[in-house]
Amino acid sequence: MGVFSAVPSLNAEIAAWRRGFRHVAGVDEAGRGPLAGPVVAGAVILEPSRAAMWWAELRDSKMLDAAARERLATEIHASMPAAAGAASHEEIDELGLIDATKLAMRRAIAALPRRPDMLLIDAVSLPEHRHRAIIHGDALVASIAAASIVAKVERDAIMSRYHPEYPAYGFDQNRGYATPDHKRALDEHGPCPIHRRLFAPVRAALEARGITVPLRAGLTPEPALALG
Repeated sequence: MGVFSAVPSLNAEIAAWRRGFRHVAGVDEAGRGPLAGPVVAGAVILEPSRAAMWWAELRDSKMLDAAARERLATEIHASMPAAAGAASHEEIDELGLIDATKLAMRRAIAALPRRPDMLLIDAVSLPEHRHRAIIHGDALVASIAAASIVAKVERDAIMSRYHPEYPAYGFDQNRGYATPDHKRALDEHGPCPIHRRLFAPVRAALEARGITVPLRAGLTPEPALALG
């Protein structure tokens, strides 16, 4: 959704706690825009009895540099119930980006060490759960910001692990996003096995090589984002 600068608050969590919900989880994703790799979701329960100074440092992951994200992710995992879940590039191609994102979120929620009784989700609805979908939630809501950090750090690590296998694309730097260098590599080398065939630039690179990949009924090619 792009970068929306704000300082997250606990207003949404406090409202839920006052209604009697004990385990309120923030949920967010990282990696909807890239041309390659999985979409990854994070889920984090901020427990008021274990509040810490670093809560004041929480921001939308896109507003933080890599060192700050990694430090905060370590704090989150060490002191709060937190988990990540992913949907692969194959699942994105098969299900579509929105449904694959929801699948990653469901996997992150299921991986939490305790079951949440209320979810605060960044702009996505999961009707099987009691939840609030909050526009710009990663910028406005502390637990969603924490989830965005968990998701981003996990996804960056996944893409770094792919880099030695596919070094031509620079996944350790661009994380699969449509940077100029990545697009040049895609044009020069064609897609690798972890590129998303659902995305228009990948399909164009395949078609330039005489390869047509059919889309499942109801899906349309996705655009690419340089970040987000």
